Amino acid sequence: MAALTLFHISDLHFGREDAVALDWVRSAIAAERPDAVLITGDLTMRARHHEFRAACDWITALGVPVTVEVGNHDLPYFNLLERFVAPYRRYHAIERLIERELDFPGFAVVPLKTTTRAQPRWPWVEGWVRPPALAQTLAAIDALPAGTRVFVTAHHPLLERAPDGRRLTIGGEAAMAALAGRKVAAVLTGHVHDPFDLIRETPQGPLRMIGAGTLSTRLRSTPASYNRIEIGAAGVAVSARNREHQPTAVIQVGEVPTGPLPGEVSAAPLRPLVQPSGLGGS
Repeated sequence: MAALTLFHISDLHFGREDAVALDWVRSAIAAERPDAVLITGDLTMRARHHEFRAACDWITALGVPVTVEVGNHDLPYFNLLERFVAPYRRYHAIERLIERELDFPGFAVVPLKTTTRAQPRWPWVEGWVRPPALAQTLAAIDALPAGTRVFVTAHHPLLERAPDGRRLTIGGEAAMAALAGRKVAAVLTGHVHDPFDLIRETPQGPLRMIGAGTLSTRLRSTPASYNRIEIGAAGVAVSARNREHQPTAVIQVGEVPTGPLPGEVSAAPLRPLVQPSGLGGS
């Protein structure tokens, strides 16, 4: 397969967006023309109409192939009838991009739905890989030509339990095992607002998990960032680009975050940053 460059962005949260960060990313896309932009959910803050209009305007102006996952913040909060009957109606301007498979010679991006209209728990914040959604993703992978390298995109990390035992993504462990069994190259997610690049061992083998940070003002422990992913004969290389010009090794966290965002329940400070050296980050 030919070398590819992908931008992986997530959690734009229009309504609480970081306008400077969004302009920075848009300029990078215009200058570098990546082969695709993968957006792993939470376009809006409260799924309001004006938030969707702003998000859709920003996305449609990018001028490169895009696929978009639906985040938990993107289903109607205040109109329960719409949430259950027509949950994607406010996406109409980019409807063709929602959960869209992208195909390149020798490489494909396949979506996995983790956001649901309702769950057997409250609040409906974390993920749920329902069996039909997993079956659809596996069928799409199985239909690809033999030897195709595959990324799977989802909003929620597939980790099923927090260290304290709290349930995270229902069905996540089974999904990770199934994807590892299909030799998926990586699962790309958002939701937690910090970037990471980790290996998870499953009964079917190892699975690479790549998380993107946020382009909103709702920071956890790292500054606004996105992932630049290079795919080539040597493998998959991920750079967590950020506005503080910090090296990827500094920005990426060592485990999938599982707690609330600072300031929304607790007030944990941002991680200390190293001083930039040279003209930019990795």
